[in-house]
This record gives sequence, C-alpha cells and structure tokens, in this order.
Amino acid sequence: MEKKYRKAGLSLILFWLISGLTAQTINLNSITQKEWPNAACVIIFDSTSTNVMPSGLSHMTQHKLIKIMDDEGAKSQRLFTIGYDPLSAFTRIDKIFIHRAKGATEVYDTSKVADYAAPARMIYWGAREKMADLGRLYPGDAIEIFTYRKGFTYALLQNPDNSDDKYIPPMRGHFYDIVSFAVDYPTLRKAYIATVPSDKKMQYEIYNGKINVTTKVINENTRYTFSKDTLNPLPIEPNMVAMADVAPKVLMSTSPDWKAKSVWFCGVNEDYGSFKSNKEINRKVKEILKEAKTEEDSISLLTHWVADEIRYSGLSMGEGEGYTLHSGDMNFTDRCGVCKDKAGMLITMLRAAGFTSYPAMTMAGEKIFPIPADQFNHSVTVVKRRNGQYQLLDPTWVPFTRELWSSLEQQQNYLMGLPDGADLIITPVSPDSLHLLKGEANWFINENGTITGSITIEGEGQSDAAVRGLFANGPARIWKDNLEREILRVYPSAKLLDINWTDPDQYLKTHAILRITLEIPQGSQVTNQTITVQPILTGKLFQRLIWMSGLDTKPVDRKYPFKVRCSQRTTLTENYTVPKGYKLMNQPADLKVENSSAAYFKEIRFAEGACSITETTKLTQRVYEPTQWADVKQAASDMKSGRNQVMVLSKD
Repeated sequence: MEKKYRKAGLSLILFWLISGLTAQTINLNSITQKEWPNAACVIIFDSTSTNVMPSGLSHMTQHKLIKIMDDEGAKSQRLFTIGYDPLSAFTRIDKIFIHRAKGATEVYDTSKVADYAAPARMIYWGAREKMADLGRLYPGDAIEIFTYRKGFTYALLQNPDNSDDKYIPPMRGHFYDIVSFAVDYPTLRKAYIATVPSDKKMQYEIYNGKINVTTKVINENTRYTFSKDTLNPLPIEPNMVAMADVAPKVLMSTSPDWKAKSVWFCGVNEDYGSFKSNKEINRKVKEILKEAKTEEDSISLLTHWVADEIRYSGLSMGEGEGYTLHSGDMNFTDRCGVCKDKAGMLITMLRAAGFTSYPAMTMAGEKIFPIPADQFNHSVTVVKRRNGQYQLLDPTWVPFTRELWSSLEQQQNYLMGLPDGADLIITPVSPDSLHLLKGEANWFINENGTITGSITIEGEGQSDAAVRGLFANGPARIWKDNLEREILRVYPSAKLLDINWTDPDQYLKTHAILRITLEIPQGSQVTNQTITVQPILTGKLFQRLIWMSGLDTKPVDRKYPFKVRCSQRTTLTENYTVPKGYKLMNQPADLKVENSSAAYFKEIRFAEGACSITETTKLTQRVYEPTQWADVKQAASDMKSGRNQVMVLSKD
C-alpha cells in the first residue's frame, strides 16, 4: 500500500526551514507521529555546500539531521555508510551526534569509523566505504551527521602525488554536478549550495518539478542556492522508468555544450593512445575477417568477436578508470574489462581493419537531460560507414545476440566522441517486426486427460536472444536441465520426450529455433462427459518470452513514463486434436485490440475433431509516455484474459 504523509503545518517548523538549521535550535520533540504517522524517519534537513576551486576541484560538506520515528527507522539508521573511490575522491565523517529522545546528546567517537573495501561484483576498481556503527537507536532519537568530501566519482588517468591533483575532475577547470531531490523519507528541507568562480559561466536547469533558486555574487565567486521544502518519497508505479528520470533534480555544468564534451572525450583517449594496434591484434583481425565479403560482414564479425571473447570483468588498473579507455594492447592481453574496455578493443580492431571508429558515451537505463553534465554510465563504439553515416555498436550488450546494437537500448541518448565534436543524439525506436517471436504447437488430447505433442519456437532480434536464453545459459551440460525446469514450473508432471535446438555458437548464421516434444499427464481436467483444457503455448507456458505479459495492468492511469523490455511482435498458433466424439461446448470470445502503441489478437476455432488457436501481440516501442497507457493497458489486459481462457470439450 502506498504510504501517505501529511505536510507539516507548524509555523515553528517553517521557521526552522528559513534559518538556524542546527539540532540545538530545533525542538525535536515537536516532530511526532501525529504529523508523520507512516514515516519510519523524518529528515529534518539535508544541507550540502560545495566550494569549487579554479582548477575544478570541489570541496563538499554535508550536514544532515534525521529524526527516528519507529523501530523500522531505528534499524535503518544504525549503520551510516559513505562510499568513495580513493583514486579520485577523499571523504571523511567529521562528526556524529546522537540526540536521545530523553534529552541527552552523545558524541560518536569517529576514531571507530571503519574503512574497508566496498562489496563488488564484476567491477573491482578498488572502491571503498566508510561505516559508522551507531549502536542501538530508539524511536524519538535524532542523528546529526557532518561529512566532508573532495574529488569526483570515477578515477581517470592522472599522475597523482601527494597534492590534490588527482581529485581535479577530468575536464580540468570545469565543474558539473547532478543533484537529486528524490528522498527515501519525508524531508522538511533539502538544500544544495554551490560556490563557483564567476568566470566559469555555470549553467543550470531544473527538471521534474519546482526547486527554489537564489544566486549571489560574493567577491569573485557566484553562490547558487537550490532548495526545496517538504519533500515526500515519490510513489512507485509498476514498470515505470528510472526514478532519476522523474524525480526533481538540478543539473549544472560549466562546460559550454555537448560538442565541447564530445571533443574532449575524443581527445583524452587519442592523447593516451587508447586505440593503437600491434602485430598480434593485426594478425587476429585478419584471421577474423578471412570470410568477410562485405562491409557489414566485417563490422559484424569484429563486433561479435569482441562481444564474445572479451569477458566482462573490471579489474583494478590503477589510475586508469572512468573516461579513459584502456589500451587495445592491455585489453587484448587480458581478454577482460568493462564496457569501455570492450568498446576500446572494438575501436582498435576496426581501425586495424581500415575503418574510422570512435568511442561514444551513453546512459543505460536512464534519460540524459540537455545540460552537459556527466550523465553517463556506459561506453559504446561508433563506426563510420562508406555512406558517411555513423553506426552504433555495443559489444557489451550483444554477446551471442544477432544484433550489433542492442535494441534494449532503443530510445536512449548517446554522445559520440568525435574530433570535430557532436551533439547529443537519441537512438530511434526499433520496429517490432525486427523482434519477431514465432511459435507453433500441435497436440493430441487423450480421453484420460493426457496431452502429448510438440512445440517449435523461433525468434529474431531480442526475441532470438530470449529463446536462446531458455537453454543456452551456463555450460552446455545444464542446458537441458534449464529447459526442463522452465516447463516443470508450469507443468510439474510433464515429461520431456525430445529436445533439439540450433547451435548457440552458430548464432550469426541462423536465428534460434527450439523444438520440444513432451507429454503432460493430467494436462486437462476430465469428468464423465467433459474435458477442460487450458491452452499450453497460448496459456501459461513460456510467458516470459512475451514482454507484454510482464506489464502490471492494475494502475488505472499513470503519472510517469513506463517501459517494457523491448519492442516486439509475437505470432503463436497451436492445434489440438480432440478425442473422437468430442466437440467444443464453449466458444471463448475473440479478443482484438489494435492501436498505435500495442495490439493483441486471440481466437479459438473448432472444426471436426480439432481446435485451433491463434494469438498475436505487438509492442511498438520500449519506452512509453503516460498518455499511451490506456492503449497499452487495453492490449495487456486482454492478453491476461486471453491467457486464462479454457476450452470445454463435451462428448456427444
């Protein structure tokens, strides 16, 4: 159930929000569950101040006061952690006060702060965390925390010594920040203050709501203050886009435009020599391309070699992470890396093959807003075709997938790093016809309720990857077990009589085709005169291959954009041979919905001794606007109804 919070209406609280933001000037006892009945905690204030140096180095202090409202809040606040990368940032916990409900104030001993390697999976760059264990907390307690930080998020190529040089951002002399006003708990006031040298010409923009802004010139600096009062956690809608796309936030940057960022990104990697080839790489490129006949062949073979042969595993390379792509020589030797290493390896090989190729940056899973701040979490490749157009390639997202650029990334912004610069671009919608899922099933229904038959499923594009993922996940010895588990989850008594599939290693030569023969004892319900059949392929089996089935249709309307896995079209048919003398007694209604956003069709037909079912779904894009929900919901709701239809057969 969605939590609802009341707005504080006390004039005293409003006074706190204007000035005097310290625990000593606030009557903590006046913040009670009467005003916040469903809140585990209340953030009384969250204030951050950033001072930017001419070099771009920033010093950031944060002051936060949290009131604990119940036992859940006490548990959630016991451990205070803050993460950092020691190659690019310094952080410390300066002070923590625990203001007890009964009036006493305890000073936390910051010498007890633990500093340890941060938990990591697949990327091991030496990130660390600092943690303060505050011990037992109680409802009514308040925690006041002071922290300090300098530097930025990711390490880049530097030559650090004992100075602050390694904490200067990659675009030396520039400053950017992204300040989210999304909150986990009700917050009375959140403020962010940036003091920036006036000659840096900082630009900023506010998105997804109203945030108060004031500016003040102080000597040679300009102070920007962004603040918002009485914030509540945003409601979560099923299948909604990332919270960063819809929550109020401020973007600020001293970079003049995206073109400047593009030129810089290109230059920093060219200067480092990220894409220099060597004899071993040149030899491998010739080997890979020996069967290539066209420009498309060459690009595809090189992209998929990198996708399949460079393992995704980010090892610590020292002062060389972030924007700077590691050298082709390093990547080729190690045969592992993260997205930027796979992208860099592909650029190196494309250039060795005579192509013009550059790196690009994108934000997987989130929107990039117009202000040229650092809104990137993923690196990809662009190659210039003979027609002069640049083509996107993503060796990170297409291992054992027939695409070169994953359509899971459609409607996603990206920035190419070109010598002459480029503007921010968005990838187009991938037509649903490119992600076709086809299925055919033929069944025989025995009078005892047993159903025997076969299924053939095949796919293209992302549907191909989904079909392949049913079995080719992990070592080959467990593929049959994977598929068996998928079927037994729906039909626990099923027996797999035969299975065959296309060779996953030959995915570039043919799309995925899966054929299964099985027997389902008690696959239908039998009485003296009737057999009730729940359709199989157009019922409960393999629903996860059809992305429309993953949509939650409960919301009446939507406030925020929503998404599916990918655009897709599916066409399924199944035929049932029924026992002699049986006829279809019920005629399930035909279902038909078609609009510009989605479509669903299902019909059941009976002829002498046989039933046939056809079903079609269509999703025309990956990311939808709230105004499209009614159309998509209608199709998805009909699909849920259609999947629950049954056939009732009766004996003459």
